[in-house]
Amino acid sequence: MIIEAHGIHKSFGSLEVLKGIDFCAAEKETVAIVGASGAGKSTLLQILGTLSTPDSGSLLIDGQDVLRLSGDALSAFRGRRIGFVFQAHHLLPEFTALENVMIPALIAGRRRQEAQKDAAALLERVGVSARAGHKPSELSGGELQRVAIARAIINRPAVLFADEPTGNLDSVTRQEIHKLFFDLRDATGQTIVIVTHDPALAGLCDRSLTMKDGRFI
Repeated sequence: MIIEAHGIHKSFGSLEVLKGIDFCAAEKETVAIVGASGAGKSTLLQILGTLSTPDSGSLLIDGQDVLRLSGDALSAFRGRRIGFVFQAHHLLPEFTALENVMIPALIAGRRRQEAQKDAAALLERVGVSARAGHKPSELSGGELQRVAIARAIINRPAVLFADEPTGNLDSVTRQEIHKLFFDLRDATGQTIVIVTHDPALAGLCDRSLTMKDGRFI
């Protein structure tokens, strides 16, 4: 298993958001997590993605006990082995599409020439190579999300986490992004975990898990 989580609890003050979650995902598997707002989906995704720490439980990602990592070691692991795509693209407005995709590779210590070559190839793969020199303000919603996906996978992570990745898109663009996720999974072999309210996207996944009141049902 690429992801193995057991007994994940998380509270915010007196509010218990996650109530002993067990979750696993295999290599190249795509898993959807669905449920009403407030069920705990995004909190779980942030913990699985090492952006947040559980109050208790265990979490292995690609064989690494990530809860034992902290500081620079955790940041380095996250940069190498985990990719993120959010509902909001979070691209840096002062940089071009190509430069935005390059940034995680440069942070990981890769040479600029290599990072630029890989970024250009990924923009080609996701269908926006013609927009490589444009800044985010000059791109459509679908183009922004394609660039964000390219940025998320430039370091060839073992796992890609996506939180409502098509929530802001029109129906046609949404379907195009759905297809892109699965084309990339087939081409690169990533495990993908998607939090979504979109039943069409959840239906495309290998498994769909429903959360309610901090538990899977």
